[in-house]
Amino acid sequence: MGKYVFKSLLQIIPVLFIVSLIVFVLVRVTGDPVALMLPETATAEDRAVLTQALGLDQPLYTQYVKFLGNAIQGDFGQSFRYNQPALELVLERLPASFELAAAAMFFAVLMAVPLGVISAVKRNTFTDLLISGISVIGKAMPNFWMGIMLILLFSVMLGVLPVSGRGGLSHLILPAFTLGVGLAAQMTRLIRSSMLEILNQDYVRTARSKGLGRLTVIVKHAFRNGLIPVVTIMSLQFTSLIGGTLITETVFSWPGLGQLLVVAVNTHDMAIVQAAVFVIALIVVLVNILTDLSYRLLDPRIKYD
Repeated sequence: MGKYVFKSLLQIIPVLFIVSLIVFVLVRVTGDPVALMLPETATAEDRAVLTQALGLDQPLYTQYVKFLGNAIQGDFGQSFRYNQPALELVLERLPASFELAAAAMFFAVLMAVPLGVISAVKRNTFTDLLISGISVIGKAMPNFWMGIMLILLFSVMLGVLPVSGRGGLSHLILPAFTLGVGLAAQMTRLIRSSMLEILNQDYVRTARSKGLGRLTVIVKHAFRNGLIPVVTIMSLQFTSLIGGTLITETVFSWPGLGQLLVVAVNTHDMAIVQAAVFVIALIVVLVNILTDLSYRLLDPRIKYD
């Protein structure tokens, strides 16, 4: 396993290199940074001075080598909107995004696991149809609509939860539940299909024939072996939550990375965009490695060659 981990960590290098190239190209084609940073009243001399200061008068390959060297050192430039290092701003917002993503995943697992298992065990019954229908509705509801409805009910009408902002546990419940509903709907259907496949396996029928209790067979033999695709989708969804919860963060004024990234794009603060994309790419790679390693814990038959 140690050799596998080492090889996986080495794969981070080419991935981040490709990401750096894509980010560098995209930043250059979105517009002239000098024109975006200076006011319309700036003179040609002002533009020339800033162009030289930013190194934009140099050939593109020279600019890229310099950009890559600075990125390796964690220097993605200075945010002209906040007048702070871009990476510092991204890392400041990251804990809020992790907090929201973890809470949303907790809600999703709490809802999806029992519903998915019950739906599979009660296949083609009214219970199965009801859970499947709820899953479809939960997946179809837009996050912004769900968030607004929850605010109207629990904040405006009942007054039991805060409307927005980041604070204690009460501030986390509504945005986490808003994100968790859609995830739970997707995971419920996945758990159901995975469990249905496992319940038809020979070893499950053998366990039943030995006189083991139905709950023991479902939990110990079927559910554990059906978790691999669920863990895969959880890891993919978790990484997407880190930088992709823009709508929910906007509705609840949650100070996360998604909200920072959108403000940066709207104001053409490309230093923040570069830093955020790099951080998100690194998180995705690391989470994928941890997901691969977790497969061995779920199924000892899996080998890492």
